[in-house]
Amino acid sequence: MKVWALTGGIGMGKSTATAMLRRLRIPVFDADAAVHRLQGPGGAAVRPIEATFPGTTRPSSKGPYVDREALRKVVLGNEPALRKLEAIVHPLVRKAEQRFLAAARRRGTRLAVLDIPLLFETGGEKRVDKVLVVTAPPAIQRTRVLRRPGMTKERLKAILARQVPDSLRRRRADHLVHSGLSRHFAQRAIRRLVASSG
Repeated sequence: MKVWALTGGIGMGKSTATAMLRRLRIPVFDADAAVHRLQGPGGAAVRPIEATFPGTTRPSSKGPYVDREALRKVVLGNEPALRKLEAIVHPLVRKAEQRFLAAARRRGTRLAVLDIPLLFETGGEKRVDKVLVVTAPPAIQRTRVLRRPGMTKERLKAILARQVPDSLRRRRADHLVHSGLSRHFAQRAIRRLVASSG
């Protein structure tokens, strides 16, 4: 089974690329969704996060969950706190990824994709056969992100400071998916890549 990684900075169009891959019946592991599950009611990350960052979880009828906004206020701009959070979350996401790949292999899947926003930041490119980078011009990226509810220029700046620059991602990519031209253009590029995967 071939394993590809899909990555790109915030607002670059990864969601569109992921949706296209799923329409082509390619199984995709969504690292962000895995984090949400781990921090959701009864998730495996909830207790260790509360132990490390007291007051950042809330009760619910389905079990305690991480208040993401409360956690964000604690770790944003605080490098030591962010490293502690990553030490809790990253190994759990990696286990979820391994379960996803094992299930794909059992089904005889020929190609699986790992959607990992912080691929290069975490050294994840070493675990895959190819890296696809979704990219768009900075002005388009900025416009997309600032449309999101609750997003501010300051928060965007803090997020971008934590991410590998797009220029470096593009240099390290095996393939680029340009999402700034049109959705149709990006979808056509993905179809061609999947068709060439054998």
